[in-house]
Amino acid sequence: MKNVDECIILAGGFGTRLQSVVSDVPKSMALVANRPFLEYLFEYLEQQGIKHVVLSLGYKADVVIDWLKSQQRKFDISYQIEETPLGTGGAIKFAFEKIQGDSAFIINGDTFFDVNLNRFQTFHKSSDADISIVLREMSEFDRYGSVNIASDNRITRFNEKKYCKSGLINGGTYLINKITFERLNTGQQFSFEKDVLEAHISDIQIYGHIENGYFIDIGIPSDFEKANLDFKSKF
Repeated sequence: MKNVDECIILAGGFGTRLQSVVSDVPKSMALVANRPFLEYLFEYLEQQGIKHVVLSLGYKADVVIDWLKSQQRKFDISYQIEETPLGTGGAIKFAFEKIQGDSAFIINGDTFFDVNLNRFQTFHKSSDADISIVLREMSEFDRYGSVNIASDNRITRFNEKKYCKSGLINGGTYLINKITFERLNTGQQFSFEKDVLEAHISDIQIYGHIENGYFIDIGIPSDFEKANLDFKSKF
């Protein structure tokens, strides 16, 4: 398996829960410490050695495309625009049409997770995984479902969202082999979490790699405000 240097960013989110603070742009373009959130993701991917980024766009795609004109990056940028919502799985599958290699990283356009992608890639290859997910240790949470793993790091169960004193969560950073989607008969519109990860947990190789770097999901107002404070000092 060759070095993976392409990444899909799921950046078509509407931001329903953020309406009180961000109403006129996609979540990925929300201003955090006076800069679009996507700009921080671009800087992170540059630092990680990514050479090609594919943006999965939907809601107000033109806002992102206009902003891209101001960007000079060390990686090439492509995008796919969903005419109708495809779900997370459909969005990834559609974006994969622009991926040139056999595998790609996937990240969410509303989440910053400081993952060492080289280390993650090494894990994916050594596990012979079809899909690898970066997991993060979390304490006292109810916003996320927890994940169970076996001693060899294969994921054995995705649990529904409920209060957990401590556990592992799906951090929303993935490494996916392109052929995985070709093998699954998914159609165009589907949920990656429900229709791929949960539905095929026993018949495809899904592994979890634990990282504990800085993690924030700006999907709710309280964490959006926290990101504004954190990023002023972090960047």
